[in-house]
This record gives sequence, C-alpha cells and structure tokens, in this order.
Amino acid sequence: MNHGEGADALVLDAREMLAAGQSDEEVFAELAARTGEWAACVLAVCVALGVPRTEAEARLREVEPLFAEFAAGEEELVATLLSFGHVFIVDRVLDEHEEHIRDLLGTAAGARGGYPGGLLGWFRTGELTKIFLYFAKTRFRDGRGSPPDFWAAMTTAGELLASKDGQDQAEVKAGLERCRMQAAAVTGR
Repeated sequence: MNHGEGADALVLDAREMLAAGQSDEEVFAELAARTGEWAACVLAVCVALGVPRTEAEARLREVEPLFAEFAAGEEELVATLLSFGHVFIVDRVLDEHEEHIRDLLGTAAGARGGYPGGLLGWFRTGELTKIFLYFAKTRFRDGRGSPPDFWAAMTTAGELLASKDGQDQAEVKAGLERCRMQAAAVTGR
C-alpha cells in the first residue's frame, strides 16, 4: 500500500500495529512515511484507538495547518508533536462517582494554582488515582494557592477513591492520610 491507500485500509493497518504493541506515535510515523498522507494517517490512528470519527476530524482540523511546516522524512517529529498536543488521547467516559472525583481534583488543581500541562492527558483519560497521588505530594510555597481549599478537596477525593477497590489502595490510603494531616495542619484541627 502506498499513496492513495483507502481510509479503511489505513484504520485496519493502524489497529493491527497498535495491537502488536506499537505506540500511537510509532504507528502514525510509519503510516505517514509509507503513504505521505499525514491527514489520513491522523484520522486512521485516532479511529483505530477508539476516538469517534467526528472528534478525530475536529482534532485533525486543529493540527493540519502545522503539516506545512514539515517535510517528508520528518514524520517522527510530527508524531511527537501530535502526541504532545494530545491528538491521539482517547477521552474516557466517567461514571457519576468518577466524575465527582474528577471535579474534586479539578477544584484542588484550581486551589493549588494550576497543574502541569502534562496532567491534562491524565484528566482526559480518567487517570484519577495518578492525579490524586501526584497532587497528594504537593507542597505550598510563596503563598500561592489556597491550601485549606486544596486539602479539603483532596481529602474528599481520596475518601471517594479509597471507597472503591483497586490495585493502588495502599498508595491511595497513604495519600489520603497525608491529605488529612495537611488539612488538619492548615485548619488548626
């Protein structure tokens, strides 16, 4: 298959490559180098990952203008930029319990004064335990943020995470204990 490969064939190829253990970046770079059709390859990888086609097309419209800045042979660099731009992320649909936790973690992020951009992917993929454990290590400096609001939201999020079974329960419970201690320290209780 070369230039002009059908969209369905590209999606099938992408699915096979992903199933074989290649990363989304590797799949895009290989398909793009082979076909020269970078836009079609973005769509193929997104759809193969499970991103709905309409969402994949919207993501493509956002990044397609960047393609003019690159030439054939730079597919791996383009793949890295697409990954950094979260083009290939599959947004996870959360249940009501998980949405409540995500909202609390969002409240904590705001009370903290924000979060590193790299965590955006964790929010989108529903990696709530990872976010909780990352935030549980927070240390406030320079008077930024609102420690009482942060630790209150984190304590509630930790309690909700601890109420469900999971492989990270020991870490969650340790993080929750830290949150409780920090909340008590900032409120004087």
